[in-house]
Amino acid sequence: MKSFYLTDTGRVRSHNEDSVTIVKNASGEHLMIVADGMGGHRAGEIASSMVVTHMGSRFSELSTIGSKLDAASWLNENIGEINTNIIKYAEENPEATGLGTTVVMALLTKDFLIFANIGDSSGFVLKNSKLHKITKDHTLVNLLVESGELSAEEAENHPKKNVLMRALGAAEKQELDIFDVDMGASGILLCSDGLTNMLSVEQIEKVINDETLDIEEKVVKLIRKCNARGGTDNISVAYLEKESGE
Repeated sequence: MKSFYLTDTGRVRSHNEDSVTIVKNASGEHLMIVADGMGGHRAGEIASSMVVTHMGSRFSELSTIGSKLDAASWLNENIGEINTNIIKYAEENPEATGLGTTVVMALLTKDFLIFANIGDSSGFVLKNSKLHKITKDHTLVNLLVESGELSAEEAENHPKKNVLMRALGAAEKQELDIFDVDMGASGILLCSDGLTNMLSVEQIEKVINDETLDIEEKVVKLIRKCNARGGTDNISVAYLEKESGE
């Protein structure tokens, strides 16, 4: 199994509010995380790094995550703790009022794969060379699409496309959406919307299916392509691919 992650400021923003990591525990189980922060005075990067640092260190200390149910409980429990910490930080630092972050995670063991998210950072699996989006965006526009008030085409360039309905730090209770995912995937891709707003699913597929590139080159190429198209946001990518026979 190979994995690689990278984050980039992009070409427009002055600093990077994204945080990303991939960690392994003693049993060789993987936790992948992408968090896209928001808020003034660099508060966004504080919120996103709180997620990645807390989840990453707690997971790496585990000997094993246990069952699927244990894993879901562990994710929700820790995210609840982080949400409380973000709210507390905002209360103690008035200049950071409004800070928050999205989070998308994938937890892979030899027995199961689960995804979890809050916000609009995305999780995909690669199966038979096709990318399939697993997570659902918690945005106003996505809500309107699901209720039939907007078409997918209208949503694509809607002026309120990035208005979030849910984010860590936005309310005292935040629960993850958790997805039980088929183990047959050959790759797992997590990203902030800095990638998906710049590249189509087909463009991302083309890069990750390129067998002439190693995993690091694939991730770097995705980020380069976003920047070539304007790089209007921070871009974060975490990618894991199974090797043949795994």
